[in-house]
Amino acid sequence: MKIRFASAVAVLSLVLAGCASQPQHAVELTPASLTPQSGRVGVVMTVLPKVNTFFPGADCLLCLVGAEMMNSSLSAHTKTLTHEDLPTLKDQAAELLRKSGVNVVVIGDQLDLDSLPSSSAQGLNIAKKDFSSLSQKYTVDKLMVFSIDLVGFVRNYSAYIPNGAPKATLRGTGYMVNLKTNAYEWYRTVNTTRAASGAWDEPTAFPGLTNAYFQVLEVGKDEFLNPLAASVKTAQAPEAATPAVAAK
Repeated sequence: MKIRFASAVAVLSLVLAGCASQPQHAVELTPASLTPQSGRVGVVMTVLPKVNTFFPGADCLLCLVGAEMMNSSLSAHTKTLTHEDLPTLKDQAAELLRKSGVNVVVIGDQLDLDSLPSSSAQGLNIAKKDFSSLSQKYTVDKLMVFSIDLVGFVRNYSAYIPNGAPKATLRGTGYMVNLKTNAYEWYRTVNTTRAASGAWDEPTAFPGLTNAYFQVLEVGKDEFLNPLAASVKTAQAPEAATPAVAAK
């Protein structure tokens, strides 16, 4: 229980720190960023968080203890769930990039963002962390990062009182950094939730919520990959149109 409370305090600290800084807005991926001339692109993921239960709004220690006790069966079941094929997200992204002729390398290391220094540069769409050292380390010109921040079940609370049923949730960000300028060439946040279809409180297997969880994994991956697929399709469109132009 002490560990879970410490985790809750850590999450709250991150939220407060995020509120103090300007949030990064979405940056659309352009076909110009995905060409054979755009340089070598590394694709990497950060460490996947454990599948867990979260009770935002149960802010005091006794509130959190009460929420933990009320949802103990769900928490126990959640610990048996896996990430399925979520770790293959970077491989699927790399395959899409290759279709544009981009020179891609899938990085086996798990990126530790905390080990990177803060960026000295400031400005619109400039990354807060300095990624430049990774250019030489991995011999890449750009770095596409997938960072999953939360995966599991979220049940909102007002102190001791739950505000509705738990929902399967996946939250994270995907972005591509130009390692020469430390600027984002793509930035996308994903926050996917699914409620159980029908009853949710069915211990010990929780079939409704479990099904929602696996749906969230698939939909969440698609939300990361769909912009890449669309940009690849756009980048390939002029080539597809060339035979028709020549025929005229």
